[in-house]
This record gives sequence, structure tokens and C-alpha cells, in this order.
Amino acid sequence: MSTPITSARQFRRIAAAVATIGVLVQLLLTSYYLGMAHAPKPHQLPVGLIASDARAQELHTELNATGSYRVTRFDTAAELERATRRREIYGGLDLSGTTPHLYLATAAGPSAANVLRTTFTTVLQKQTAAAVATLGTPVPVETVRALTAPGTITDVVPLPADDRNGGSLGMLVQALALGGTVASLGLGRLIPRARRSWRRGVGHVTTLVVYALASAAIVLWSMSWFGVGADADHATLFWGFGLVSLAITGSTAGLVALIGPAGAAAGFLYFTIGTVISGASIPPEFLPTWGQHLGQALPTGAGTQYVRDSLYFPDAPLGHPLLVLALYAGLGTLAVLITNALPNRSDRTAELPMPGTLEPVVASK
Repeated sequence: MSTPITSARQFRRIAAAVATIGVLVQLLLTSYYLGMAHAPKPHQLPVGLIASDARAQELHTELNATGSYRVTRFDTAAELERATRRREIYGGLDLSGTTPHLYLATAAGPSAANVLRTTFTTVLQKQTAAAVATLGTPVPVETVRALTAPGTITDVVPLPADDRNGGSLGMLVQALALGGTVASLGLGRLIPRARRSWRRGVGHVTTLVVYALASAAIVLWSMSWFGVGADADHATLFWGFGLVSLAITGSTAGLVALIGPAGAAAGFLYFTIGTVISGASIPPEFLPTWGQHLGQALPTGAGTQYVRDSLYFPDAPLGHPLLVLALYAGLGTLAVLITNALPNRSDRTAELPMPGTLEPVVASK
């Protein structure tokens, strides 16, 4: 049982330590959240371009000057749209006709679509002003109309009417991360009370898998209440949600099995750190470089990519997020199985102290 506090001085010392830790955690989290999200801007955002060599070179120079974009040339609008549907690019500009044509994919991130719209509008205005300046005066009315004609905008992959702001994806990932974290902590207290053996390992992994499938079913069911994902492949979403949940709970359980109670912090970090850089609310290319790579390497980031593509980009390849999620789930559950199958010389039943005891419970022989 816990050691009682016997003096006011001891109480003040413990209270001061707790308050200091709380303040430091708040400082770190506030700095982290604001550093990621207070002023997001694109970094190597992939976009497409259809234009003559002269105009393409000019746009390449302007768009790549700050490193904000990564421009890919296409020959036809069909190729540009196909790349957008596969989420290889976030959209692009077609300057091959008499009127500029902007292609967007709002489902890839409303913030990215807004930035593309603003950037390309600004670029076109600069080019129009430069063209007018070379014409001299007076400028024919037909020429002015041609140069100032508003461009056409096509949203290749729009957000559905039931999710106009694109907030559903972030909520789904947060629900999966929080639920997985809570389940990991609960199972971390429950499972170790049984004597360590290969049977306990199999039982632990079975429990994790059953929870993951139940979690996926609940999330999919709750989505149907609001019409989110009505046109998506529900089987693909179900298995994806289940794999995200198993990646979170399985990797957390594996760390607990390897290093003890401290491993449970992984679930907390997935929720507090991973959801911010998952790409759900802020596209990965709008995060600092290290945040982008770390976010996509965590189960929350890989899960976000899998769910987004399953919902809105069915033509996009799912290999990378599936690999990341499978590694977390597979390695975590494998660690649980191996640590439980190892010889248990102490016949130990728990890695964590039972409530009301000072030592872990030891089974009688």
C-alpha cells in the first residue's frame, strides 16, 4: 500500500513536485502544438502543371523559389486528374487553353485547396499584369478580356455534403487513438494478473484482436448515423479501422511486455503527440519536415492516410500505410507472445503491483 504522508513539509514537497511536473508538461505540449499548427505553410506540396515550355519554366521558377511546391509536368488534363485522384498531387493548373483551368482536391485537405487557389490566382494576376505592360496603349478590348478572363476551377475530389469542413477524419482518428489508449491501459492492468505462460500470451493477443474488431465495428456504425463515408467501401474501412486499433493497442502492449509499466506511455504519446501530426487536420506537407516524417511513421498518421484514401481516394495505393500499421500491430503482438512464452522461473503472475500490495502477486506452487 502507499506510504502515508506524515508531515506538512512532506506534503508541500510532494505538492511542489507534482505542480512543477504539471507546468513543465503544459509548457512542452503548448510549445509543441503551437509549433506545429500556429502558422502552417506548404513545404514541397506536390502540384501539377500543363503549359508550354516557356510558361512552365517561368512558373517553375516562381513556385519553387521558396520551396513551397514540387511541380510535376503533365501533357493532358486527363493525366493531371488521374494523378489527383490517386493523391499523387493536390491539384494543378492547366494553361494549355485560352482560359486557365485550376484543378483541386478539397478532400485531400481544405487548407491545401485554399492555398492552391490563392497561390495560382496571385501568379496569374502577376503574369497578366506583366503581359499588359508589354502591350503599350491603347490595349484592344478583346485583348483585355482575354487576359483578365476568370479561370475555371474543378474540384476533382470534393468533400461530401455531410462533411463540408473535412473535420470528420480528424474526429475518427482521435476516437480510435483515445479508445486504443484507454484499452491499452486497462488491459495492461488486467492481463498481467494471470500467470505468465504461452496461454496467457495467446489470450492477451486474442483480446487485443477482438477489441480491434469491435472498435472498428463501432466506429463504422457511428459514422453511418451522420452519413459520413456512405459511398465508401465499408469492408475496406472496417479492416482499416481494425488495423489502426490493433497497431495502437498491440504496440503499446508489446512495449509494456518488454519494458514494464513505462511502456504504457506509448498510447498516451500516440494520442497527445501523434494526432497533431497525423495529417488529419493539417496536411503532412504543411508541417515541419521532421513532423511530417514522424507523423506518417506513427500509427495515427498511417491510419489517417489509410482512412482518408479509403473514404475519398479509392484509386490511391494503400501499400505504405498498410505496411506501417502492420509493423506496429505485428511486432507488438509478437513481443507479447514471446515474453509470455519465455520460461517463468519465478512463476510470476503480475508485472504490476496489485492494489493494496507492495510487491507483485506470486502464485503459490
